Amino acid sequence: MPLRILAINWRDLKNPLAGGAEVHLEENLRRFVKMGHSVTLLTSNFPDGVKEEMVEGVRMVRAGNDYTFNWCVPFMLRKELKKNSYDVVLEDINKVPFYSPLYQKLPTLVIVPHLFADAVFQEINFVLGFYIYLAEKPIPRVYRGRKFCVISESTRQDLTARGIPAEDVRVIYCGTDFSLYSKDPKVAKEKDPLVVYLGRLKKYKSVDHLLAAFAKIAVDFPKARLIIIGEGDDHSRLLVITRKLGIESRVTYTGFVPKEEKVSWLRKAWVVVCPSLKEGWGLTNIEANACGTPVVCADVPGLRDSVSPGKSGLLYPYGQIEDLAAHLREVLSNSSLRQKLEAGALEWAQQFSWDRAAEEMIKLVCEVAGKK
Repeated sequence: MPLRILAINWRDLKNPLAGGAEVHLEENLRRFVKMGHSVTLLTSNFPDGVKEEMVEGVRMVRAGNDYTFNWCVPFMLRKELKKNSYDVVLEDINKVPFYSPLYQKLPTLVIVPHLFADAVFQEINFVLGFYIYLAEKPIPRVYRGRKFCVISESTRQDLTARGIPAEDVRVIYCGTDFSLYSKDPKVAKEKDPLVVYLGRLKKYKSVDHLLAAFAKIAVDFPKARLIIIGEGDDHSRLLVITRKLGIESRVTYTGFVPKEEKVSWLRKAWVVVCPSLKEGWGLTNIEANACGTPVVCADVPGLRDSVSPGKSGLLYPYGQIEDLAAHLREVLSNSSLRQKLEAGALEWAQQFSWDRAAEEMIKLVCEVAGKK
């Protein structure tokens, strides 16, 4: 029986600041539409964004902006529920909870990529960070009795530690678009060592750790290059660090690149590095693995769930520059290890499909809605 689904998320994929949480939600929502369900997404607006449009079958309704959207949600919900009938609400807690159960009584599935907790203070000013920190505190009370969908075992453990009953939390891993992210026999690895970072340039992403580690191995690998793909408000600080380390001739900042170019870099790289403080999951890890490239990443919640240590990549203790440098040196200098990891990465990535994720998710949505 087709469902009428009302979803809420801070941003949508057309937003220039969209990230992994938006990819996760909309990969699922688009597939729900193809399954015959109707989907509306309430989200924030952005410069040159339109208030309402259809995107691949999903009806987008936008209001407010990054800073005001959570205050718009109660009014948007009341207006939408007065105008249209729905079977279930999907609330994506990405940054700040919307507390939708306070404004509507429909069956609700709470989607949690990850919570910030203390990590929020690494990224933004104390006042805004303290607001987000406090906003997470009432989650167990406000969402009591609701089902939660998380994207990693790490996030499940975080929720249960906060008092959410384990039986109310379901883990459904993210997927990968294999039509885009795949190994191409026609594309060879770079002749000289190539290290790639792919992601937003935010302080909590800890790209400065990668720069410091690369500087330590630069003398041993005089032809090695570091490509940093992505944009963000930490860009200026990272440029200063790059110059201070004396590696500006070896490091390239590409800014935003189209998907096809991103895939090309992932295929040609010898290794992809994810040094972040905390993530809900490592989308980039699996995308790199699907292209036949191993990863080296911090052993932190979310990232560790997306890596099979010794098979698809290597983990190091977060913030330990010497350990990160040692792993890079090991991968770049040992061709037999690199080939083993490349083969293992391809095998590991195959289990993460968006079609599988959407099938598992819609079963949970139907369960929450009381529909079969």
